[in-house]
Amino acid sequence: MTERSRPRFRFLVVALALFAAGCTTCEVAPLPPTPEPTQPAPPPKAKKSRSKGSYRVGEPYQIAGVWYTPKLDWDYTVEGRASWYGKPFHGRQTANGETYDQDELTAAHQTLPLPSVVRVTNLENGRSLILRVNDRGPFVKGRVIDVSRKAAKLLKFHDQGTTQVRIEVLEKESREAAAELGWKG
Repeated sequence: MTERSRPRFRFLVVALALFAAGCTTCEVAPLPPTPEPTQPAPPPKAKKSRSKGSYRVGEPYQIAGVWYTPKLDWDYTVEGRASWYGKPFHGRQTANGETYDQDELTAAHQTLPLPSVVRVTNLENGRSLILRVNDRGPFVKGRVIDVSRKAAKLLKFHDQGTTQVRIEVLEKESREAAAELGWKG
């Protein structure tokens, strides 16, 4: 060993000795035993199911000076302007007591029984969807239906906001939806 390397060597030996001496006084505490669970773990959260709501036709009502008279009409077919509604209403109660979900295929109509099942066809591109009407609206002049955000995306008018549509009540499906909620028609 050369004269120059001795101090480095001594330093290394002293450092190792101090390290070893320090470790002899260290105690490592054992980990506590894992407690047994007192209750089973909760199941993973499932997607919220649609709240059931109720069947209703409803009484005549007035919004902004305009009267609307709900009624049962199995032959209902109309063309007009559709719009869509989303976030400000998401999670709120619909007119028939369900919880509005902007990601479901639902709609709002001024006079159809709740629920009703309708076919909505975008007359500007030919796309068509089956929607469940569970809310009242729209209350903007010249509009005949408000569809959910998801429906507007699938009908390809989400970005433009409104489109020209045809609405047709589907009698069999509407009767079934109403019967599920206690309608005895």
